[in-house]
Amino acid sequence: MAATPLGFGIIGLGMIADFHAQAITQVTGAKLLGAATRNATKARAFAEKHHVPFIATSIAELVARPEIDIICITTPSGAHLEAALAAIHAGKHVVIEKPIEIDTARTDKILAAADTAGVRIAPIFQGRFGDGARTVKAAVDAGRLGRLVLASNYVKWHRTAQYYTPPRGLRANDGGGAVINQAIHGLDLLLWFVGLPTEVFAWQTRRVHTGIEVEDTAVAALKFASGALGTFEASTALWPGWARRHELCGEHGSIVLEDDRIVRWEFRDPRPEDDAIRTAGQSNSLGSGASNPSAISTEGHRRQLQDFVDAIREGRPHALNGHEGRKAVALVNAIYASAESGKPVRLV
Repeated sequence: MAATPLGFGIIGLGMIADFHAQAITQVTGAKLLGAATRNATKARAFAEKHHVPFIATSIAELVARPEIDIICITTPSGAHLEAALAAIHAGKHVVIEKPIEIDTARTDKILAAADTAGVRIAPIFQGRFGDGARTVKAAVDAGRLGRLVLASNYVKWHRTAQYYTPPRGLRANDGGGAVINQAIHGLDLLLWFVGLPTEVFAWQTRRVHTGIEVEDTAVAALKFASGALGTFEASTALWPGWARRHELCGEHGSIVLEDDRIVRWEFRDPRPEDDAIRTAGQSNSLGSGASNPSAISTEGHRRQLQDFVDAIREGRPHALNGHEGRKAVALVNAIYASAESGKPVRLV
């Protein structure tokens, strides 16, 4: 007899909630049973589009539902804490759209509450579940690059002025601009590949979207524990927007990943599988948000949610937990602190 699907609820019905809803319907062993929003118009449209049987008008009403096992939080970043604590105190596992929260202090409140309650936190960093990213990670872990020399990430994207209609672009709402909202995915992949930088020196500015409170452009120099160096660039002020790019360069090899496509795969000592990787690496199943935030695929969310559901059922750790997801928040906070102070900031 098949096990009863794990019930999902969604808090917050902005654009990204649609991606969660679509992904949940594609996950084996999962079922979307409810959502919460104070906006009646959004509630009706979301329920009809995704066949959601129950729409709550408050967070408390949704998390009290006994048939719901997992809560997806898709509110603005600065509102994650309230929703997460309500879900955790109700005994629900929690999926949180990146970032977990806008700073490490608020993030730590969520993680401490989850650890005490014995529930799981899964921060959404779907880039880790791409075929290209996993191939890169395996090569780095196997030592194919030798001593790492340079490790860099570039997120040169385009967003329209209309995208920043309030409450977008407000510091209390988003915690920041291009770095925390768009580039955090690339930063998470970079730290997954090569570890959290030990020190950053950053600058930020508003070049085009001058009416917002937060940055539309930032750059940083990075220093890693291994001694490797790197650079980081992020912007939403560019036309037309390019694929997110990671460059990992070492003494024995170099890799370039654009979105989830491997575009360079070069090693001093070739292996039989390299030709196949170069050929397969030209695909990108996760889509790209370079010029349109809705152009990403639901596949990355589906893979991460499938792992989460399977891990709960099997009693094993899930692939990306809250404490691992905290690292990206710490790195973003360090970039902002350096840009504001004009001084380097140490992380570890």
